[in-house]
Amino acid sequence: MFVLLMLFLFKYIDDLIGKGFQWYIILELMMYNSATNVAMALPLSVLLSSIMTYGSLGENYELVAIKSAGISLRRAMYPMMVVVLVLSVAAFFFSDYMLPVANLKYYSLLYDARKQKSADLLPENVFSNRFPGYSIRVRQKDPDGQTLHGIMIYSRGVPESNWIVTFAESGLMYRSKDDLYLILKLNNGVRYEESPGTSGYNPRQKLTRFRFKGTEQKFSLEGLTMKRTDENEFRNASQMMNLRQIQHYVDSSNRNIDSTVNTNFALVTPSIKYFAMPQMAKVKPIKADSVLLHGLNDKLNALNNSSSEVRQIQDMMKNRANGHSDITKNVRRYVLEYQKKFTLGAACIVLFLIGAPLGAIIRKGGLGLPVVVSVVFFLIYHIITTIGEKSAKEGDLSPLIGAWVAIAALFPIGLFLTYKAATDSALFDMDMYKRYFKRFRIRKTARL
Repeated sequence: MFVLLMLFLFKYIDDLIGKGFQWYIILELMMYNSATNVAMALPLSVLLSSIMTYGSLGENYELVAIKSAGISLRRAMYPMMVVVLVLSVAAFFFSDYMLPVANLKYYSLLYDARKQKSADLLPENVFSNRFPGYSIRVRQKDPDGQTLHGIMIYSRGVPESNWIVTFAESGLMYRSKDDLYLILKLNNGVRYEESPGTSGYNPRQKLTRFRFKGTEQKFSLEGLTMKRTDENEFRNASQMMNLRQIQHYVDSSNRNIDSTVNTNFALVTPSIKYFAMPQMAKVKPIKADSVLLHGLNDKLNALNNSSSEVRQIQDMMKNRANGHSDITKNVRRYVLEYQKKFTLGAACIVLFLIGAPLGAIIRKGGLGLPVVVSVVFFLIYHIITTIGEKSAKEGDLSPLIGAWVAIAALFPIGLFLTYKAATDSALFDMDMYKRYFKRFRIRKTARL
C-alpha cells in the first residue's frame, strides 16, 4: 500500500503542490486512494505473504517435520486456505459496499483538487490578474514567500482603464483568519488617482497623489479557494455503484436499447418500398431505362428525390447509430464492473494457490527471491487483466470473459504448482536440469 500511495503522489504531485491545500485535504486524498488501491494491493499481498510464509517453513525444514509426522502439504495448507476464503468473502463485501463510496469520495475530491488554481497568487515580474478589478506586479519575493518588494497595483474602475495606481517599496502578504481575503500590508508608497473635474465632462481632469508610510489593502479570495462539487454528479459512474445499482442500470439500458431498435425500425419502414410478387425466383432485374418515365426531366427529378431521401435516412440513422454505440459501450463497462466485484476475491484464492506451493518448492523466505517471484506472477496477472478489460470495453471480448480471463489463465498454474509441491517435485532445482542436459549431451555424443 505504501508503494501504491507513492505512485499516487508521483502521478498527481503537480496537481497538489503549490495550491495552498490544508494538510487534512492531502491526508483525506491519500486515505481514499488507499481504499481504491485495495483491488490491486490485496492480491499482491496475499501472493507475497504466502510465498514468504511457506518459503520460510521450507527453508527452516519445518515442512519436512510436518510431512514426517504424516501430514500432507494439502492438509497443512487447509488452515491458510480457510483464512484466504474468509479474506476473499470480506474482499467481495468490501468491493460491493465500501469501494463505491471510497471511489465517489476519492474522484470527487481529486476532481476539485485538480481544478483548484495555484496558490501562487503573486508571481515575480508578472502582472497577475487573479483578483477581479486589479492587476498586481511584484518585482521580488523573499524566500519566505510573504515579504514582497517593488509592488505595483493597478485598480480598474471601468473596463479598459487604469485610473488608480499604487506603488510601494515593500509589503507583507498574508491571508485572513477566515481564509476569505488576501491582505497586503504596504510600506513606503504612493498612490495616484485620476478623477473627473468639477465640470464632469473630462473623466481624467483631476489627479490626486497620496503618500503613505503604511497601509493595508484587502483582496477577496472568492473563486480562488477550493469549492467542493456536489457528489451526486459523480454517482452515475460505474465505479461508484454497487451490484444492485449496476444491475438496475444495465436493465434500464437494455430496455432503452430495445426501444431504440423498435423506434429505428418504425422510422425506416415508411422509406422501404417494395412490391409483393407471387414468384420471386422468376423475377428478372429491371433496367433503369425501362421505367415508365416520360422525358429526361422526370428521370432527373426521380433520381434527385431518391438520393435526397437516402441521404436524409443516412444522416438520421448515423446519429442514432452513434447513440446506440455509446449506450452499448456503457453497458459493457457496467457489466465489466459488475464482474470485477467477484474477481477480487477469486484473485486472492488463485494467487494463494500459486504462492503457497511456490514457497514450499523454492524454500526461500524473507524479502529476497519471494519478492521477485511474486512480482513476476502479479505482473502476469495484471497485464492479462488489463488486456482483458480493455478488450471488453472496446467490444472485442465479452465483459464476462474480459473480467475472468486472468483468473482462468492462472488457476491451472496454481493447481499444477500445488500438485508439484505435494509430490515433492524439484521444479526449481537447477542441479536437476544440469544433470538432465548433461545426460542428453552424453546420449547425443554416443550416437555420433
